[in-house]
Amino acid sequence: MTDTAIRTRQGVLFAIAAYTIWGVAPIYFKLLAAVPAAEILSHRIIWSFILVFGLILLTSRLERLKPILRHRPTMLKLALATVLLGGNWFLFIWAVNADRILDASLGYYINPLLNVAIGMAFFGERMRRMQWVAIAMAVTGVMVQIVSFGEVPWIALVLATSFSVYGGIRKRLPVDSITGLWLETLILLPIVLIYMLFFANSMAADMSQNSWSLNLLLIAAGIVTTVPLLCFTAAAQRIRYSTLGFFQYIGPSLMFVVAVWLYNEPLAMDKLVTFGIIWAALALYSIDTIIFQSRSKRA
Repeated sequence: MTDTAIRTRQGVLFAIAAYTIWGVAPIYFKLLAAVPAAEILSHRIIWSFILVFGLILLTSRLERLKPILRHRPTMLKLALATVLLGGNWFLFIWAVNADRILDASLGYYINPLLNVAIGMAFFGERMRRMQWVAIAMAVTGVMVQIVSFGEVPWIALVLATSFSVYGGIRKRLPVDSITGLWLETLILLPIVLIYMLFFANSMAADMSQNSWSLNLLLIAAGIVTTVPLLCFTAAAQRIRYSTLGFFQYIGPSLMFVVAVWLYNEPLAMDKLVTFGIIWAALALYSIDTIIFQSRSKRA
């Protein structure tokens, strides 16, 4: 097996792991529903910072930090990616605990098709005819909800756009997944520490007053955050960005099941119509991808 084939197989496994964890993540955040979203986000960043720094020490990656920190263009791009990531994290947590998991699911269904467009625009990946049709159908699905039902699926659109652009920026940066994630949490750390010290005022803000079970859940935010994101960035560096989009069906599908069957979120007609069109677009995209890969192997 060639090195390219090995890297591709690794990328596939990393992608499956990342999206499976993200798909069931709402169950974890529902356990923290009594904690404000901003505080949950702060814990995600603080404990991820500590956990990833431990990984950096264990893997002897400290020497990689200095040249990156000194390279201003890289740090500026990483800061932009970090802002998008932090906003995405916050909105997702808020959506889950506001009983809007279906909206989050829709956003991550749109994400793969948006990745195809980004792959074409920024990575020189050519789009086939059926991919154009799939993207047009996704846009149609969103427009149907806006025009016919008078509701802009803003949660879905913001989640999809922020994470797709974040992934595109990270793919272009010469920074490995562990180092990049630690630098991202480092950028956000001063902001969340100021928030936790001077502005957080919920009953869970003082960990010394919390139950051990709540504190364990808050600390676990580092694991829930770090593991899938490391898998995602590792996958993005090993496989084509448009191919990575294929595996993103796992996450929103699991979210959809969790929202409807576990938490009984209402599946209103406007969402059902939009979901139906997006599903059809994804089916078309999947069939086109399978046919293209089959022809490529024969060639």
